[in-house]
Amino acid sequence: MLNIQKLAPDFTLPDQDEKNHTLSDYQGTFVLLYFYPKDDTPGCTREACAIRDVYKEFKKAGIQVIGVSKDSTKSHKKFEKKYTLPFILLSDEQQTVINAYEASRHPIGTRRISYLIDPKGIIVKAYPDVSPAEHPDEVLKDIKIGTRVPKSW
Repeated sequence: MLNIQKLAPDFTLPDQDEKNHTLSDYQGTFVLLYFYPKDDTPGCTREACAIRDVYKEFKKAGIQVIGVSKDSTKSHKKFEKKYTLPFILLSDEQQTVINAYEASRHPIGTRRISYLIDPKGIIVKAYPDVSPAEHPDEVLKDIKIGTRVPKSW
């Protein structure tokens, strides 16, 4: 897990529509960067749908949600369509970003871990033990009450 209060590693990856996204493109807004093992599996679907169900709250709080897995852009597109996911899913088939964010589970898997990144690109909270169904509410609670994140917010 990366240290909080450090600059988040920048990256460029394609999304489900094969459009490239760079983390620095989102400077000026909060980003929930969440890593997950595989599209359309029980836990990953539960987490994605839980985020989808409160996505308006994320937008209202000014948080851009970005999911990352090693699945292909085609797999992400199917996943997005099947569950009507309103957020970005990035494909990291080479696991470069997964490794940079210490989300790799050896030998070939991906950990379910998330990072909350502030508008300056600083990691302000890490979520190393994500519960798929409860994670979105946990992040929103952290933002709303401000007690589990740095006072600079």
